[in-house]
Amino acid sequence: MTKEERKVIFASSLGTVFEWYDFYLYGSLAAIIAKQFFSGLDPTSAYIFALLAFAAGFLVRPFGAIFFGRLGDMIGRKYTFLVTIVMMGAATFIVGLLPNSDPKAMNKGMVLLILVYLVILVTMVYGPIAAMLVEMFPTWIRYTSMSLPYHIGNG
Repeated sequence: MTKEERKVIFASSLGTVFEWYDFYLYGSLAAIIAKQFFSGLDPTSAYIFALLAFAAGFLVRPFGAIFFGRLGDMIGRKYTFLVTIVMMGAATFIVGLLPNSDPKAMNKGMVLLILVYLVILVTMVYGPIAAMLVEMFPTWIRYTSMSLPYHIGNG
C-alpha cells in the first residue's frame, strides 16, 4: 500500500471512531441525560424519552446517507467527509453546552433531539467513504480497504 492509501484508511478509521463514539457516549449517559433534559417527567418516562431520542438517531440514518451520498457524488467525497466531521463535532460540542432543564426556558429535550438528529445525519458519511475506498484501491485489496476502517473504528 502506498502512503496515500494508508492516509485514506487512517482518516476513514478516524471518522468511524468519531461516529461510534458519539453513539457510545449518548447511550452510556442516557440516564444522566434523562435527569438533565427531561426533569419535568417521572424518572421512567424521562429515561424512555432519552432512549427514544437515541433510537431516533438510528431511524434517521438512511436520510443522512441519501443526502450526503448524493452530495459526495456532486462535489467530491473527500470534501463531504471533512464537512461532515466538522458538523458532527460542532453538534456534539453544542449538546455539551446545553444548560439543564428549566421549565421556564426553551424545550431542552427538543433541542437535544434536533442536535442528535444533526449528529446522526452527518455521521452517515460512512457509505460514501466506503464507496471512495472501493474506487480508490486496486481490485486485489479493494474490499479489505473498505472494511478495515469500519473494523478499526468499531474495535
